[in-house]
Amino acid sequence: MIAIACDHGGYTLKQTVIAHLTEQGYEVKDFGCNSLDSCDYPDFGIPAAQAVAGGSCEKGILICTTGIGMCITANKVRGIRCALCGDTVSASLTRQHNDTNMLAIGAGITGPNLALAIVDTWLNTAFVGGRHQRRIDKFMKLEEQP
Repeated sequence: MIAIACDHGGYTLKQTVIAHLTEQGYEVKDFGCNSLDSCDYPDFGIPAAQAVAGGSCEKGILICTTGIGMCITANKVRGIRCALCGDTVSASLTRQHNDTNMLAIGAGITGPNLALAIVDTWLNTAFVGGRHQRRIDKFMKLEEQP
């Protein structure tokens, strides 16, 4: 299952991404928001990130105007590795090298066609492991420090 959340700046793109994922056979859990009314992105990004970190969702996609706020928010949740991607190369490499479990997209920066290509690339790229796992292990240890 794919968790998805947005704020008002990402609402329209979120609806497009949900339709795209559903057409491809993915099960999607929508954590909101549910309108264009102004809202606070942490109210939706945190529960989505917690669902991924807790294992009820395999991966997650977060959308706000720039993607920055959602990305920062998600990375505050233990166990989350969220990357902000504005191109397919970054989407591929962040899965291959960083084994990211959440993707952030800026709806005000990235148009819908590119956003869907980023989502598809990110979802369909595998982690390569090896030396990259060693590096992930090093930075994930930071979560264990006070």
